[in-house]
Amino acid sequence: MRLGIGLAIAAGGLLLSSMSNVASAHTPLCSCYDNGDGTVLCEGGFSDGSSASGVGMIVKDDSGNVVLKGKMNENSEFEFQKPDGVYTVIFDAGEGHDIEISHEDITE
Repeated sequence: MRLGIGLAIAAGGLLLSSMSNVASAHTPLCSCYDNGDGTVLCEGGFSDGSSASGVGMIVKDDSGNVVLKGKMNENSEFEFQKPDGVYTVIFDAGEGHDIEISHEDITE
């Protein structure tokens, strides 16, 4: 009987531990804007308020070829020359934390 209670307590502790990890998770956020001068500005961060400084940024053409790679600066911003044609911007903060933004969603 004591073994059953011990397992229940251990399982409860594991559940609480899992729940606290979920509560501390953060969602990536990124928006890009056409500056109207041939450049695009992207701003990023995380839902818990943490900075996106150093997060990788990738710009791909419509064939999926990498046109440009860079990183968010200390202000969690990434500015680049707008490529011709169709392109996609990727905020790459690691597995499960990436955001793809189509050129169609980037407006002035």
